[in-house]
Amino acid sequence: MLVWVTRGKSARPSVGGMTQVSVSSIAAPRVFLDGEFAPATVDVDGGVVSGIRPFDADAAHVVPDDAVLIPGLVDSHVHLDEPGRTEWEGFLTGTAAAAAGGVTTLFDMPLNSVPVTTTVEALADKRAAAQGKLAVDVGYWGGAVPENLGTLVELADVGVVGVKCFLSPSGIDEFGHLDAAQLEAALAELAVFDGLLIVHAEDPAHLHADGPLGPHYADFLASRPPASEEAAIIAVIDAARRTGARAHIVHVSDGTALDAVRAAKAEGVRLTVETCPHYLTLHAEDVPDGAGAFKCCPPIRDAANQDLLWAGLLDGTIDAVVSDHSPSTRALKEQGGGDFGLAWGGIAGLQTGLSAVWTAARARGIRLEDLLPLMTTGPARIAGVDGLGVIRPGAPAHLVVFRPDAGWTVDAERLEYRNKLSPWHGQRLFGVVAETLVHGVPVWRDGEGVLARAGREILAEPTALTALPAGGGDR
Repeated sequence: MLVWVTRGKSARPSVGGMTQVSVSSIAAPRVFLDGEFAPATVDVDGGVVSGIRPFDADAAHVVPDDAVLIPGLVDSHVHLDEPGRTEWEGFLTGTAAAAAGGVTTLFDMPLNSVPVTTTVEALADKRAAAQGKLAVDVGYWGGAVPENLGTLVELADVGVVGVKCFLSPSGIDEFGHLDAAQLEAALAELAVFDGLLIVHAEDPAHLHADGPLGPHYADFLASRPPASEEAAIIAVIDAARRTGARAHIVHVSDGTALDAVRAAKAEGVRLTVETCPHYLTLHAEDVPDGAGAFKCCPPIRDAANQDLLWAGLLDGTIDAVVSDHSPSTRALKEQGGGDFGLAWGGIAGLQTGLSAVWTAARARGIRLEDLLPLMTTGPARIAGVDGLGVIRPGAPAHLVVFRPDAGWTVDAERLEYRNKLSPWHGQRLFGVVAETLVHGVPVWRDGEGVLARAGREILAEPTALTALPAGGGDR
């Protein structure tokens, strides 16, 4: 169970000295309710959906005919980089980009901030840095590194929703990766209190050595072959099977690895997986020479592989589509003069994710109502949050007015990111976020930008271990 934390004046956010208030009702000819669109009016009280009733053209807020009302997206994989690397992103710009992209709840990764979120003290630093800056709700992942194994329950007890590890070098010296024995130890430790381990799954035995590769994307792609993902995913499956722990594979790019995932799920291994907009919409064949904005690990693969990922979405093998928003400065993305081996790896995709994936989905004949659960309730379940990503009485009034048939051309300079970079720059996409509401408060409107900082923190409740009697108990 998770708890929303309201601190300071965040319950009555203001911009420019003007107090922002929640809408009392919002009506639309098409509201996403229980998996389908239907005309309805959504009533809001105290930041929560208080009721659903028939469409009322006289409601306080009426959605235009060309738009739909959908639940706010949940993104369980975002790097906001604050504190310590705020020149890369930050709570102000990152949560603004989330609101602009229809994301009303995100979960921040334990790196690339400084310090990394591997200690109780580091989480306190991150929470302090977030104060007063949140346009959307934010929760936190902790990290599992060789140095903190054996103490993961301490992180769980101060509110992280799970812990992340790498099986290959993370690119950040202060966030070391786990070997096979340490992976098993982390899963066994988490199994005691039913904690979740999320895993960057690439096996270093199959990766080429770091260093210059040149400007051609094909050379970078060859340096991180599918065999690396497949081997690492199988290792996670085997360790999760032995320990009985919950495991989640982040940013799956290799469609052939999904067969192992299908088999593990059918067997009852407690496994979930995600993929990302860049893997579903961009092709290795189209990446320009020296274009560091396209570099990420694991890499964007070819169109045939992408078809396998879409098949995995449609058959339920893949549980969620999340951004893995991992920005950096332009200098880092362009270092080495366009050398893919030297450029920093990470895609900026938080604001464009919904539009990019919807554009690809509609081209494949996939309905919006079939796509939305993968970007709402799917990520919410991974983060362990009940009642997010839905419009129903009792749920937070996280709502998005979305124009699915409206087109727009991505201009990186107009995005909310601190560093104006996007691999979708210049692409024509479908789907415009017209307005985003968080706890019933309008926080973003197309053409106006950020209207309020109405976001709150989300913390997991302490584990059951802390309720055991002192000096005893079966752990």
